[in-house]
Amino acid sequence: ILVTQFNSFYQALLILSAVVFSTVGVLLGLLVTDQPFGIVMSGVGVIALAGIVVNNNIVLIDTYNLLRKNGMEPLEAVLRTGAQRLRPVLLTTITTILGLMPMVLGWNIDLISRRIQVGGPSTQWWTQLATAVAGGLAFATLLTLVMTPCLLLLGERRKGRRASVAAPRPAMPEPEVPARQ
Repeated sequence: ILVTQFNSFYQALLILSAVVFSTVGVLLGLLVTDQPFGIVMSGVGVIALAGIVVNNNIVLIDTYNLLRKNGMEPLEAVLRTGAQRLRPVLLTTITTILGLMPMVLGWNIDLISRRIQVGGPSTQWWTQLATAVAGGLAFATLLTLVMTPCLLLLGERRKGRRASVAAPRPAMPEPEVPARQ
């Protein structure tokens, strides 16, 4: 689906690279919070995270392609994409991570009895999932904001070099041979 949307196998792989970045972030997040990687909840967190983190790359690459279609040079399009999409990407990431923090920290907020409990039974179950999503999202977003523009520019330069090598070269004029008398 991504290849047909972006007409580029390279850009589709670039979008999916965020999943690899997020998996590294999940492992770092669980390591920092000293939690085990439970296949059930952490695994579900990785799967949920895969759907979340690709959105940042889709937004960046779609904006880049739009700017390139409007005639902008690759370097300027990469810089403008980063400037235009930095705020939306960071705001969605920060609000998601802040929304998950009560679960990451193990807080149980009971609105009926107006109590906040730390380490309740329900929080122990969801802490791994929330930590996986928050850690992976934070790590993948930071890497995505840096790596995606760089890799887009690298892909454009590689495409430009390939096109210049494949371009037909003008035929060299044949030297004139003096006529015999």
